[in-house]
Amino acid sequence: MAETALNSGDTAWVLTSAALVLLMLPGLALFYGGMTRSKSVLNMFMMVFGALFLVGALWVLYGYSMTFADGGGAFLSSPFSLFGLEGLMADDPEASLPTMAFVAFQAMFAAITVALIAGAIADRTKFAAWMVFAGIWATVVYFPVAHWVWSAGGWIFEGLGPLNGVPAIDFAGGTAVHINAGAAGLALALVLGKRVGWPKTPMRPHNLPLVMLGAGLLWFGWFGFNAGSALAADNAASVVFVNTFAATCAAAIGWLVTEKIRDGHATTLGAASGVVAGLVAITPACSSVSPLGALALGLIAGVLCALAVGLKYRLGYDDSLDVVGVHLVGGLVGTLLIGFLATADAPAGVDGLFYGGGAGQLWSQTFAALSVMVYSFVVALAIGKVIDLTMGFRITADDEVSGVDTAIHAENGYEFGNAAGGVYSGVGSGAIRTGKDSKQEVSA
Repeated sequence: MAETALNSGDTAWVLTSAALVLLMLPGLALFYGGMTRSKSVLNMFMMVFGALFLVGALWVLYGYSMTFADGGGAFLSSPFSLFGLEGLMADDPEASLPTMAFVAFQAMFAAITVALIAGAIADRTKFAAWMVFAGIWATVVYFPVAHWVWSAGGWIFEGLGPLNGVPAIDFAGGTAVHINAGAAGLALALVLGKRVGWPKTPMRPHNLPLVMLGAGLLWFGWFGFNAGSALAADNAASVVFVNTFAATCAAAIGWLVTEKIRDGHATTLGAASGVVAGLVAITPACSSVSPLGALALGLIAGVLCALAVGLKYRLGYDDSLDVVGVHLVGGLVGTLLIGFLATADAPAGVDGLFYGGGAGQLWSQTFAALSVMVYSFVVALAIGKVIDLTMGFRITADDEVSGVDTAIHAENGYEFGNAAGGVYSGVGSGAIRTGKDSKQEVSA
């Protein structure tokens, strides 16, 4: 038998991590779905799973090639040199990790990045228009940005141009995933406009237990998201795992304390949101900070994200499920704090300003984050505008009031029976309970 460099432990960890990240997508669907109104829950599930289906197929066809093919330039790799993952099935005796394991792991990142955007436009979006947007945005934004950040030759990965030879650190996706998706979510929220009645009409989450369950699944899967990005079952993965856990705990505390001081109550929605904010913020920094740094980063992120979700009321954009306040702001916080809190004792081996490092790392973090944010926002805005002008991006006002689930999918998330055999026809605001002798209005 020929000798091989394959490390079975590393391979098992990366494949397990890919499965953990895949589990984050139904977790995201539960988290987002619980926060919508009951008449929109199925549409949100479909938007999340639709992104998974479509982006997964595109990743196999040309997404991986466009992102990670050898010989790529500073801004783009070759879309067709590995079309259909051609040539990647063969065993490489010199590789410690099968290429297909890396392909699978990164496929999940691509899918969830697109799915994150959906929360900004909940309750009012045509499913077909969303799918068109998802495919185009993945192709012209996510695949190129992931190449910039994570692929050999990418300008952020190599520290080219204005980065002055100092690569920006984005261990698991603060820039490539969360800032990228958050900026696109803001652009689409502006394209689609406000929901009918927002902000005067309360639009509360319809199922907080679903939100908490979704947050728990996201936290569980996120250990694959972050620690799996070490691509080995080693010390770096272990440090990242602990930092991810610590920052998330601190962020939830920070969010809840902020809520208590500001509103007088610490809520389950705040707890779930704080968990996600902490996970988002530690994602870029988990390999570059100490456990104490992770606690500090998480606490800061929890407070700032809790405050940031209120910006939509001040600035007048309807980001339905706070994609901007949690993912864009959380991603920026985590990415920029690397420039302050990074320590060379961590696996990344970089010192930030608080540990005697210069301003070079902070500059690289800032320039990379702002570049991706602007690029994603501008391109998403353009794509959204074109879709809106051609096929229409938003459902009609009447369909929005009656419920996007019924209007678009001809289904309801919940069916309620009664002793007389009647059922609720529609679960949205103003739905009618139909039975043998009764017609009674109920609200979602």
